Amino acid sequence: MKKIRQGKIIELIQKYDIDTQEELALRLRDAGFDVTQATISRDIRELKLSKISLGGGSQKYIVLKQDDGHMGDKYIRVLRDGFSSMEMAQNILVIKTVSGMAMAVAAALDALKLPEVVGCIAGDDTIFVAVRTVDETHALMDKIHGFVKA
Repeated sequence: MKKIRQGKIIELIQKYDIDTQEELALRLRDAGFDVTQATISRDIRELKLSKISLGGGSQKYIVLKQDDGHMGDKYIRVLRDGFSSMEMAQNILVIKTVSGMAMAVAAALDALKLPEVVGCIAGDDTIFVAVRTVDETHALMDKIHGFVKA
């Protein structure tokens, strides 16, 4: 049932601009799935859904697929579209994004599998990136600058 429900979630977010867990739950219930808020939250985490800004203050869920090939370009595009600024705090890189884009940018950074990145924590417009060393933080900043300036 879980696989079927998660397949339906992907179908729904590709068909509609769904921007809240409540709206997703409502659409799933309309499709015959009995879901709770906790179930929706778990599914969003497991499917690695992120939100992107649609402009005008609205957002929508998207799936950041982890495929090979040209997917790196898509992750870099997400990084470029959401990136605002960054600042180093020793071995922690603090990245500011467009409002609502931090989760998508953090997911893109994780998907790029950059060796300097230990992990990311994202809020609405801020990401904390844990980096192993100060030197690697400088190297990561250089890479990110290269991605967003290209």
